[in-house]
Amino acid sequence: MFCVLNIWIYISMAGIVSLILNYNHLLNSLLSLEFISLGLFMGLFLSFLYLGVENYFSLYLLVLMVSEGVLGLVLLVVVIFSYSSDYLKSLDVLMC
Repeated sequence: MFCVLNIWIYISMAGIVSLILNYNHLLNSLLSLEFISLGLFMGLFLSFLYLGVENYFSLYLLVLMVSEGVLGLVLLVVVIFSYSSDYLKSLDVLMC
């Protein structure tokens, strides 16, 4: 049971490592951030489930995660439309 409750730590750490190693494209960075937030959501949900607390806070967190994902995809579309690529290192050169 201890390993099942702490799997969210491994998921979050894998997301952080993925964010550090795959920083080239905006889509990779957004997917890594979603992976980190998924791990945090899983940790909070399992903690609330284990403690027997009501899960309304986890629903609010899930709504925030969906909103973050939508804003990230909108940002991706705007960046690709403006600069015709999602390569993050080329965006640093174009900034004033």
